[in-house]
Amino acid sequence: MKIVVAGGDGFCGWPTALYLSQKGHDVTIVDNLVRREIDVELGSNSVTPILPLEERVAVWKEVSGKDIAVRIADLTDYDDVSAIFQEIQPESFVHFAEHRSAPYSMIDREHAIENHRNNVEGTLNVLWAIKDFAPDCHLVKLGTMGEYGQPNIDIEEGWIEIEHKGRKDRLPFPKAPGSFYHLTKVHDSDNIMFACRVWGTRATDLNQGVVYGLETDETRLDPRLVNRFDYDAVFGTALNRFLIQAAIGHDLTVYGNGSQTRGYLDIQDTVRCIEIACLNPAERGEFRVYNQFTEQFSVKELAEKVQKVAADLGTEVALSTVENPRVEKYDHYYNAVNTNLLDLGLEPHLLTDEHLTEVLKVAMNNTDRVKRELVMPTVTWK
Repeated sequence: MKIVVAGGDGFCGWPTALYLSQKGHDVTIVDNLVRREIDVELGSNSVTPILPLEERVAVWKEVSGKDIAVRIADLTDYDDVSAIFQEIQPESFVHFAEHRSAPYSMIDREHAIENHRNNVEGTLNVLWAIKDFAPDCHLVKLGTMGEYGQPNIDIEEGWIEIEHKGRKDRLPFPKAPGSFYHLTKVHDSDNIMFACRVWGTRATDLNQGVVYGLETDETRLDPRLVNRFDYDAVFGTALNRFLIQAAIGHDLTVYGNGSQTRGYLDIQDTVRCIEIACLNPAERGEFRVYNQFTEQFSVKELAEKVQKVAADLGTEVALSTVENPRVEKYDHYYNAVNTNLLDLGLEPHLLTDEHLTEVLKVAMNNTDRVKRELVMPTVTWK
Protein backbone atom coordinates (compact mmCIF):
# COMPACT_ATOMS: atom_id res chain seq x y z
CA MET A 1 0.00 0.00 0.00
CA LYS A 2 1.19 3.52 -0.81
CA ILE A 3 1.10 5.44 2.50
CA VAL A 4 2.08 9.00 3.40
CA VAL A 5 2.99 9.54 7.06
CA ALA A 6 2.68 13.28 7.70
CA GLY A 7 4.61 14.30 10.79
CA GLY A 8 6.86 11.26 10.28
CA ASP A 9 9.79 12.84 12.14
CA GLY A 10 7.79 13.07 15.38
CA PHE A 11 7.27 10.87 18.42
CA CYS A 12 4.38 8.87 16.96
CA GLY A 13 5.14 9.38 13.28
CA TRP A 14 8.72 8.08 13.23
CA PRO A 15 8.05 4.60 14.65
CA THR A 16 4.86 4.40 12.58
CA ALA A 17 6.80 5.04 9.37
CA LEU A 18 9.36 2.37 10.28
CA TYR A 19 6.67 -0.16 11.21
CA LEU A 20 4.71 0.34 8.00
CA SER A 21 7.91 0.17 5.94
CA GLN A 22 8.94 -3.06 7.66
CA LYS A 23 5.52 -4.48 6.81
CA GLY A 24 6.26 -3.88 3.12
CA HIS A 25 4.29 -0.70 2.50
CA ASP A 26 5.58 2.07 0.24
CA VAL A 27 6.09 4.86 2.80
CA THR A 28 6.74 8.56 2.30
CA ILE A 29 7.42 10.80 5.29
CA VAL A 30 6.17 14.37 4.96
CA ASP A 31 7.42 16.76 7.65
CA ASN A 32 8.34 20.44 7.98
CA LEU A 33 10.68 19.70 10.95
CA VAL A 34 8.87 22.27 13.09
CA ARG A 35 9.02 20.02 16.18
CA ARG A 36 12.80 20.37 16.18
CA GLU A 37 12.39 24.15 15.83
CA ILE A 38 10.06 24.19 18.84
CA ASP A 39 12.78 22.48 20.90
CA VAL A 40 15.03 25.43 20.06
CA GLU A 41 12.25 27.91 20.89
CA LEU A 42 11.60 26.32 24.29
CA GLY A 43 15.26 25.64 25.06
CA SER A 44 14.32 21.97 25.34
CA ASN A 45 15.55 18.72 23.81
CA SER A 46 14.88 15.01 23.54
CA VAL A 47 16.45 12.96 26.33
CA THR A 48 17.49 10.52 23.64
CA PRO A 49 19.78 12.07 20.99
CA ILE A 50 18.02 11.85 17.63
CA LEU A 51 19.66 12.16 14.22
CA PRO A 52 18.52 14.55 11.47
CA LEU A 53 15.63 13.06 9.51
CA GLU A 54 17.61 12.31 6.34
CA GLU A 55 20.23 10.47 8.42
CA ARG A 56 17.56 8.50 10.29
CA VAL A 57 16.08 7.32 7.00
CA ALA A 58 19.54 6.40 5.67
CA VAL A 59 20.16 4.28 8.78
CA TRP A 60 16.81 2.55 8.21
CA LYS A 61 17.87 1.71 4.66
CA GLU A 62 21.20 0.37 5.96
CA VAL A 63 19.55 -1.76 8.64
CA SER A 64 16.44 -2.98 6.82
CA GLY A 65 17.25 -2.68 3.13
CA LYS A 66 13.99 -0.73 2.72
CA ASP A 67 13.52 2.78 1.37
CA ILE A 68 11.45 5.51 2.99
CA ALA A 69 11.02 8.62 0.87
CA VAL A 70 11.20 12.04 2.53
CA ARG A 71 9.42 15.24 1.53
CA ILE A 72 10.21 18.37 3.55
CA ALA A 73 6.90 20.18 3.22
CA ASP A 74 4.40 22.16 5.27
CA LEU A 75 0.73 21.14 5.25
CA THR A 76 -0.28 24.79 5.63
CA ASP A 77 1.20 25.40 2.15
CA TYR A 78 -1.42 24.19 -0.33
CA ASP A 79 1.09 24.10 -3.18
CA ASP A 80 3.13 21.58 -1.16
CA VAL A 81 0.07 19.54 -0.26
CA SER A 82 -1.43 19.44 -3.74
CA ALA A 83 1.93 18.41 -5.24
CA ILE A 84 2.23 15.55 -2.75
CA PHE A 85 -1.20 14.16 -3.61
CA GLN A 86 -0.76 14.59 -7.36
CA GLU A 87 2.69 13.01 -7.47
CA ILE A 88 2.36 10.23 -4.88
CA GLN A 89 -1.35 9.35 -5.20
CA PRO A 90 -1.39 7.81 -1.70
CA GLU A 91 -3.91 5.13 -0.80
CA SER A 92 -3.72 6.18 2.86
CA PHE A 93 -2.68 9.51 4.32
CA VAL A 94 -1.70 9.15 7.99
CA HIS A 95 -1.93 12.59 9.60
CA PHE A 96 0.24 13.18 12.67
CA ALA A 97 1.41 16.61 11.47
CA GLU A 98 -0.05 18.84 14.16
CA HIS A 99 1.27 20.74 17.16
CA ARG A 100 0.32 18.19 19.79
CA SER A 101 0.87 19.93 23.13
CA ALA A 102 -1.93 21.36 25.26
CA PRO A 103 0.47 23.56 27.30
CA TYR A 104 2.09 24.86 24.11
CA SER A 105 -1.31 26.10 22.93
CA MET A 106 -1.88 27.85 26.26
CA ILE A 107 1.40 29.79 26.47
CA ASP A 108 -0.19 33.01 25.16
CA ARG A 109 -2.51 34.40 22.50
CA GLU A 110 0.09 34.06 19.75
CA HIS A 111 0.70 30.37 20.47
CA ALA A 112 -3.03 29.65 20.63
CA ILE A 113 -3.53 31.24 17.22
CA GLU A 114 -0.50 29.51 15.69
CA ASN A 115 -1.74 26.19 17.08
CA HIS A 116 -5.10 26.71 15.35
CA ARG A 117 -3.51 27.97 12.14
CA ASN A 118 -1.15 25.00 11.86
CA ASN A 119 -3.58 22.28 12.86
CA VAL A 120 -6.88 23.42 11.35
CA GLU A 121 -5.48 24.95 8.16
CA GLY A 122 -3.20 21.96 7.54
CA THR A 123 -6.06 19.50 7.85
CA LEU A 124 -8.31 21.61 5.61
CA ASN A 125 -5.59 21.62 2.96
CA VAL A 126 -5.36 17.83 3.16
CA LEU A 127 -9.14 17.49 2.79
CA TRP A 128 -9.21 19.74 -0.28
CA ALA A 129 -6.26 17.90 -1.86
CA ILE A 130 -7.96 14.54 -1.34
CA LYS A 131 -11.13 15.92 -2.94
CA ASP A 132 -9.30 17.44 -5.91
CA PHE A 133 -6.52 14.94 -6.60
CA ALA A 134 -7.00 11.61 -4.79
CA PRO A 135 -10.69 11.07 -3.96
CA ASP A 136 -10.20 7.41 -3.05
CA CYS A 137 -7.42 8.16 -0.56
CA HIS A 138 -8.27 7.11 3.00
CA LEU A 139 -7.50 9.80 5.58
CA VAL A 140 -6.27 8.30 8.86
CA LYS A 141 -6.32 11.27 11.23
CA LEU A 142 -4.92 11.30 14.75
CA GLY A 143 -7.46 12.91 17.02
CA THR A 144 -7.39 12.75 20.80
CA MET A 145 -9.47 11.41 23.67
CA GLY A 146 -9.10 14.95 25.02
CA GLU A 147 -11.84 16.04 22.60
CA TYR A 148 -14.42 14.45 24.91
CA GLY A 149 -13.34 16.08 28.16
CA GLN A 150 -14.60 14.49 31.38
CA PRO A 151 -18.32 13.76 30.88
CA ASN A 152 -20.38 12.09 33.60
CA ILE A 153 -21.48 9.38 31.16
CA ASP A 154 -19.66 6.62 29.29
CA ILE A 155 -17.63 7.94 26.36
CA GLU A 156 -18.72 6.18 23.17
CA GLU A 157 -16.62 5.87 20.02
CA GLY A 158 -17.40 9.15 18.34
CA TRP A 159 -21.16 8.80 18.11
CA ILE A 160 -24.07 8.50 20.52
CA GLU A 161 -27.73 7.68 20.08
CA ILE A 162 -29.91 10.41 21.58
CA GLU A 163 -33.62 10.25 22.36
CA HIS A 164 -35.23 13.66 22.70
CA LYS A 165 -38.97 14.40 22.92
CA GLY A 166 -39.87 11.01 21.56
CA ARG A 167 -37.45 11.03 18.61
CA LYS A 168 -34.06 9.35 18.20
CA ASP A 169 -30.97 10.23 16.22
CA ARG A 170 -27.31 9.12 16.04
CA LEU A 171 -25.22 12.21 16.68
CA PRO A 172 -21.56 13.08 17.26
CA PHE A 173 -20.64 12.54 20.90
CA PRO A 174 -20.64 15.88 22.79
CA LYS A 175 -17.21 17.49 23.07
CA ALA A 176 -15.74 19.42 26.00
CA PRO A 177 -12.05 19.93 25.13
CA GLY A 178 -9.65 21.05 27.83
CA SER A 179 -7.27 23.35 25.94
CA PHE A 180 -6.96 25.34 22.74
CA TYR A 181 -4.96 22.42 21.32
CA HIS A 182 -7.81 20.00 22.06
CA LEU A 183 -10.19 22.51 20.47
CA THR A 184 -8.21 22.28 17.21
CA LYS A 185 -8.82 18.54 17.22
CA VAL A 186 -12.56 19.12 17.61
CA HIS A 187 -12.49 21.55 14.68
CA ASP A 188 -10.61 18.92 12.65
CA SER A 189 -13.20 16.28 13.47
CA ASP A 190 -16.05 18.56 12.41
CA ASN A 191 -14.29 19.52 9.18
CA ILE A 192 -13.49 15.91 8.31
CA MET A 193 -17.04 14.79 9.10
CA PHE A 194 -18.34 17.54 6.80
CA ALA A 195 -16.00 16.46 3.98
CA CYS A 196 -17.17 12.87 4.32
CA ARG A 197 -20.81 13.95 4.18
CA VAL A 198 -20.60 16.34 1.23
CA TRP A 199 -17.64 15.07 -0.81
CA GLY A 200 -17.70 11.35 -0.08
CA THR A 201 -14.28 11.45 1.61
CA ARG A 202 -13.32 8.28 3.47
CA ALA A 203 -11.84 8.97 6.91
CA THR A 204 -10.93 7.29 10.17
CA ASP A 205 -10.54 9.59 13.17
CA LEU A 206 -8.37 7.90 15.80
CA ASN A 207 -9.10 9.52 19.15
CA GLN A 208 -5.87 8.52 20.78
CA GLY A 209 -5.16 8.40 24.47
CA VAL A 210 -1.87 9.47 26.04
CA VAL A 211 0.97 7.54 24.41
CA TYR A 212 3.81 6.18 26.53
CA GLY A 213 6.89 4.14 25.78
CA LEU A 214 9.96 4.69 23.70
CA GLU A 215 10.95 1.74 21.57
CA THR A 216 9.32 -0.51 18.98
CA ASP A 217 10.73 -3.63 17.33
CA GLU A 218 11.97 -1.43 14.49
CA THR A 219 13.67 1.28 16.57
CA ARG A 220 15.42 -1.44 18.58
CA LEU A 221 17.23 -2.63 15.45
CA ASP A 222 19.85 0.12 15.80
CA PRO A 223 20.50 2.76 18.49
CA ARG A 224 20.54 5.42 15.77
CA LEU A 225 16.85 4.73 15.09
CA VAL A 226 15.80 5.62 18.65
CA ASN A 227 12.58 7.58 19.10
CA ARG A 228 12.45 11.01 20.72
CA PHE A 229 11.82 11.22 24.49
CA ASP A 230 10.11 14.46 25.57
CA TYR A 231 10.27 15.27 29.26
CA ASP A 232 9.69 19.00 29.71
CA ALA A 233 6.46 20.34 31.21
CA VAL A 234 5.27 21.61 27.80
CA PHE A 235 5.65 18.51 25.61
CA GLY A 236 6.40 15.77 28.15
CA THR A 237 3.46 13.63 29.29
CA ALA A 238 2.84 13.11 33.00
CA LEU A 239 4.41 9.65 32.82
CA ASN A 240 7.51 10.90 31.00
CA ARG A 241 7.93 13.70 33.54
CA PHE A 242 7.70 11.22 36.41
CA LEU A 243 10.29 8.95 34.79
CA ILE A 244 12.73 11.83 34.29
CA GLN A 245 12.09 13.17 37.78
CA ALA A 246 12.85 9.71 39.20
CA ALA A 247 16.01 9.46 37.10
CA ILE A 248 17.39 12.74 38.49
CA GLY A 249 16.18 12.16 42.07
CA HIS A 250 13.47 14.83 41.95
CA ASP A 251 10.12 14.47 43.75
CA LEU A 252 7.41 13.10 41.48
CA THR A 253 5.18 16.17 41.22
CA VAL A 254 1.49 15.30 40.94
CA TYR A 255 -0.83 18.05 39.71
CA GLY A 256 -3.61 18.59 42.26
CA ASN A 257 -4.81 15.47 44.04
CA GLY A 258 -3.85 13.24 41.10
CA SER A 259 -7.28 11.68 40.59
CA GLN A 260 -7.53 12.92 36.98
CA THR A 261 -8.04 9.79 34.86
CA ARG A 262 -7.24 9.30 31.19
CA GLY A 263 -6.80 6.56 28.60
CA TYR A 264 -3.26 5.38 27.80
CA LEU A 265 -1.53 3.17 25.23
CA ASP A 266 1.94 1.92 24.37
CA ILE A 267 3.69 3.37 21.31
CA GLN A 268 3.87 -0.23 20.04
CA ASP A 269 0.07 -0.26 19.98
CA THR A 270 -0.08 3.13 18.25
CA VAL A 271 1.80 1.81 15.22
CA ARG A 272 -0.37 -1.31 15.07
CA CYS A 273 -3.57 0.76 15.30
CA ILE A 274 -2.44 2.81 12.32
CA GLU A 275 -1.81 -0.33 10.30
CA ILE A 276 -5.21 -1.74 11.26
CA ALA A 277 -6.92 1.47 10.13
CA CYS A 278 -5.03 1.50 6.82
CA LEU A 279 -5.77 -2.15 6.06
CA ASN A 280 -9.46 -1.70 6.90
CA PRO A 281 -10.33 1.60 5.21
CA ALA A 282 -13.55 3.51 5.75
CA GLU A 283 -16.11 3.42 2.96
CA ARG A 284 -16.61 6.40 0.65
CA GLY A 285 -18.52 9.02 2.62
CA GLU A 286 -17.90 7.28 5.96
CA PHE A 287 -16.57 9.21 8.96
CA ARG A 288 -15.40 6.51 11.33
CA VAL A 289 -14.22 7.16 14.89
CA TYR A 290 -12.15 4.75 16.96
CA ASN A 291 -11.11 5.42 20.56
CA GLN A 292 -7.44 4.42 20.54
CA PHE A 293 -6.30 3.46 24.04
CA THR A 294 -5.85 0.25 25.99
CA GLU A 295 -5.91 1.13 29.72
CA GLN A 296 -7.09 3.88 32.04
CA PHE A 297 -5.01 5.33 34.90
CA SER A 298 -5.13 8.30 37.21
CA VAL A 299 -2.14 10.62 37.41
CA LYS A 300 -1.43 9.46 40.96
CA GLU A 301 -1.50 5.81 39.90
CA LEU A 302 1.16 6.55 37.29
CA ALA A 303 3.34 8.33 39.85
CA GLU A 304 3.04 5.38 42.24
CA LYS A 305 4.03 2.95 39.49
CA VAL A 306 7.15 4.97 38.69
CA GLN A 307 7.98 5.33 42.39
CA LYS A 308 7.89 1.53 42.75
CA VAL A 309 10.13 0.70 39.78
CA ALA A 310 12.57 3.44 40.80
CA ALA A 311 12.79 1.87 44.27
CA ASP A 312 13.42 -1.53 42.67
CA LEU A 313 16.41 0.07 40.90
CA GLY A 314 17.68 1.54 44.17
CA THR A 315 16.35 5.08 43.79
CA GLU A 316 13.96 6.37 46.44
CA VAL A 317 11.78 9.28 45.31
CA ALA A 318 8.91 10.96 47.11
CA LEU A 319 5.52 11.94 45.71
CA SER A 320 4.59 15.57 46.20
CA THR A 321 1.54 17.61 45.27
CA VAL A 322 1.82 20.86 43.32
CA GLU A 323 -0.83 23.32 42.22
CA ASN A 324 -2.46 22.15 39.03
CA PRO A 325 -1.67 24.57 36.17
CA ARG A 326 -4.67 23.19 34.27
CA VAL A 327 -8.40 23.56 34.87
CA GLU A 328 -9.86 20.05 35.14
CA LYS A 329 -12.11 17.91 37.32
CA TYR A 330 -10.95 15.72 40.20
CA ASP A 331 -12.53 12.47 41.41
CA HIS A 332 -14.58 12.36 38.23
CA TYR A 333 -16.34 9.54 36.42
CA TYR A 334 -14.34 8.22 33.46
CA ASN A 335 -15.27 5.20 31.40
CA ALA A 336 -14.55 5.14 27.67
CA VAL A 337 -15.44 2.50 25.08
CA ASN A 338 -12.51 1.16 23.02
CA THR A 339 -13.76 -2.00 21.33
CA ASN A 340 -13.47 -1.26 17.60
CA LEU A 341 -9.69 -1.63 17.28
CA LEU A 342 -9.70 -4.67 19.57
CA ASP A 343 -12.34 -6.26 17.35
CA LEU A 344 -10.10 -5.62 14.33
CA GLY A 345 -7.19 -7.48 15.90
CA LEU A 346 -5.30 -5.15 18.24
CA GLU A 347 -3.46 -7.15 20.93
CA PRO A 348 -2.55 -4.60 23.60
CA HIS A 349 0.80 -4.16 25.30
CA LEU A 350 0.01 -3.27 28.89
CA LEU A 351 1.87 -0.91 31.23
CA THR A 352 4.04 -3.37 33.17
CA ASP A 353 6.84 -2.79 35.66
CA GLU A 354 9.20 -4.31 33.11
CA HIS A 355 8.24 -1.72 30.53
CA LEU A 356 8.61 1.17 32.97
CA THR A 357 11.97 -0.17 34.08
CA GLU A 358 13.22 -0.27 30.49
CA VAL A 359 12.32 3.39 29.89
CA LEU A 360 13.57 4.49 33.31
CA LYS A 361 16.97 2.93 32.59
CA VAL A 362 17.16 4.93 29.35
CA ALA A 363 16.37 8.07 31.33
CA MET A 364 19.01 7.23 33.93
CA ASN A 365 21.61 6.66 31.21
CA ASN A 366 20.90 10.10 29.72
CA THR A 367 20.56 12.35 32.77
CA ASP A 368 23.35 14.54 31.42
CA ARG A 369 20.91 15.65 28.70
CA VAL A 370 18.15 16.63 31.15
CA LYS A 371 17.62 20.35 31.66
CA ARG A 372 16.29 20.32 35.19
CA GLU A 373 14.69 23.73 34.97
CA LEU A 374 12.20 22.33 32.43
CA VAL A 375 10.59 19.56 34.49
CA MET A 376 8.25 21.85 36.45
CA PRO A 377 5.30 23.66 34.80
CA THR A 378 5.55 27.27 33.79
CA VAL A 379 2.45 27.49 31.57
CA THR A 380 -0.87 27.97 33.34
CA TRP A 381 -4.48 27.86 32.15
CA LYS A 382 -5.57 30.33 34.82
